[in-house]
Amino acid sequence: MLQRMVKVQVIGSKKDLDSIVDTLYQAGTIHLEDASRSHEQGRIILHKVEAKEADAIAMNLSKIEGIALVLPKQPPNLRKQKELVQTLSQGGQESILARAQEVIHELEAPTRDLITRKTDLEFTISNLSRYQTVIEKIIPIEGQIPALEGFEITIILIQGEFEGVLELIKEKLTQITKNQCELISAPIDEENIATVVVFNKKYSGEVHTLLYSQNVNELRLPPEYLNRPLKEILVLNEERRVSAVKEVQEIEEALKELSRIWEDEVAALAHLLKDRHEENKVFNKFGQTDYAFVILGWIPKKFLVSTTKTLHDTYGDQVVIDELPADPDMMDEAPTFYDNPAILKPFEYLLSVISHPKYHEIDPTPIFAVFFPLFFGLIVGDIAYGFIILGLALLLKRKFGERFDWIHPLMNLMIIASIPTIVFGYIFGEFFGDFGEHMGWIHPLEIMGITWHRLDALVPMLVLSIAIGVFHIIFGLSLGIINQWTKMRCTKYICECRKHICEKAGMIMVIVSILVLLGAMIHIIPNILMYPGIVMLIIALALIIYGGGVIASIEVISIISNILSYARIMAIGTASVILALVANQIGGMMEVAVVGVFVAAIIHLINILLKMFVASLHSFRLHIVEFAPKFSEGGGKVYNPFGKGGRS
Repeated sequence: MLQRMVKVQVIGSKKDLDSIVDTLYQAGTIHLEDASRSHEQGRIILHKVEAKEADAIAMNLSKIEGIALVLPKQPPNLRKQKELVQTLSQGGQESILARAQEVIHELEAPTRDLITRKTDLEFTISNLSRYQTVIEKIIPIEGQIPALEGFEITIILIQGEFEGVLELIKEKLTQITKNQCELISAPIDEENIATVVVFNKKYSGEVHTLLYSQNVNELRLPPEYLNRPLKEILVLNEERRVSAVKEVQEIEEALKELSRIWEDEVAALAHLLKDRHEENKVFNKFGQTDYAFVILGWIPKKFLVSTTKTLHDTYGDQVVIDELPADPDMMDEAPTFYDNPAILKPFEYLLSVISHPKYHEIDPTPIFAVFFPLFFGLIVGDIAYGFIILGLALLLKRKFGERFDWIHPLMNLMIIASIPTIVFGYIFGEFFGDFGEHMGWIHPLEIMGITWHRLDALVPMLVLSIAIGVFHIIFGLSLGIINQWTKMRCTKYICECRKHICEKAGMIMVIVSILVLLGAMIHIIPNILMYPGIVMLIIALALIIYGGGVIASIEVISIISNILSYARIMAIGTASVILALVANQIGGMMEVAVVGVFVAAIIHLINILLKMFVASLHSFRLHIVEFAPKFSEGGGKVYNPFGKGGRS
């Protein structure tokens, strides 16, 4: 349900502003409004509060978080971190900033130098490994490489599919070096070719420019490798690689030592600075005079006492929290706060994808929690399918619930929906379609003189679906009348709400009058009632036209269409039954029993997965397309408390 909200103002001395804001942030109960706007003429004008040292906090937070990323992760000492947070908090913002700057001065330069050196070494190791691979492959052709004074050697790597480019490169190199070059190639692996290029040094710039322009991968050997035998280069290369790896290990040990000493304090400072940074973002919503500050916001009534007690216990009479007198115009701006039991949270999560209700509107979550499982169960309606859906939901929730936030609520939704699926499966006598009935385990129940076998009772199922639609739509319109009646408390909406109430009441009368006329025509009710039905229809159309104009009368067709849309419950459910029957028949046709069971199981599994998706989709659609617009305007402002992650 939606919680009652109260508007409050917090007033205190400016000198305590930072600490009071921090207390409110830790409490996480107040939804802030802008208190800095000018008040009415003759009252005090409040000015915006500028956050102190906001830039310094942001800069120090950035540096501390950067250091935290660089330091290797160690098992955190949560107790020590908590003690550090409490100790540093006692000194206030200035103390936190001073200590942060000391830690940054101590760690920033060493960690930066170590990481820079480590990055350079890792790049070197990567290059040395490439040299190693290529040189090992071209050793067999070393004898073909001329050893000439004043000549330079470079290596280019080309994908095998572009081998033809070598001829073009050779032709251009010959022109540039006046025929003072040589190209020797050897395959490195199945996809790449290494080509050794030997050329006169005086053409070095032009040659490298050409190779760059051809978009080939050039592997330029370090100067100390030139004019050495390839085997000697391999030894030298390995020595350099081993030395670089050893130095990287020494750097990692140095970083681990720094992390062991500093990680907990860095984490505590990051925590405190992040809190202060978040607090600073809302300072411009606070109002101030020369000596006092004002914070304006909304608090759920259930949190008001605890928030007031927290402020009083900490600051005594130095801070006052006042509940402002509620009036309809003010409450029209109140945020909406869902506070439903845990069992309704999955439905609340699903409804969060559409517009939130306004404060004065009825919370649709409990209603959705009744009708969604009902529609789902009517569509799927199979005992075995219900148990399998339950098992799949429990399994997915256990395996992936912590990894993906959306898995947990959606699987809880399936767990709840599986219960009416099993119940309706018992009523319809379905266990893997007609398998349970064929085995004599279960049979469709007879209720109100109707045997609820879905294939044999298509007309009763259709009537049931339409009847549910009639009730659902009338219920939605009735809720809409209640919402509009509540909204009328705000004087600026009185005329508008009266018209909406007339329109919705007219829609209900249209539905009832059509039912009366149909009943009289097919002799379910006495024919004499046809005349009151006609009168009711005329009155209903008059109310609709008064409420929404002539165009609104066209909505009558839309209402009828909405009701007929509930026939999908019967249609999709019947399709599910037919696919289950097909699975059983195909499985039964197989000469080998094991193969038959396997084929039937695969088709049933496909059917179950389809129904989990299709039944969920259409149950949700019936709510948000046919039902919810009849009473919910949406566009509500969601309760977003100032604090750590807000509240759920």
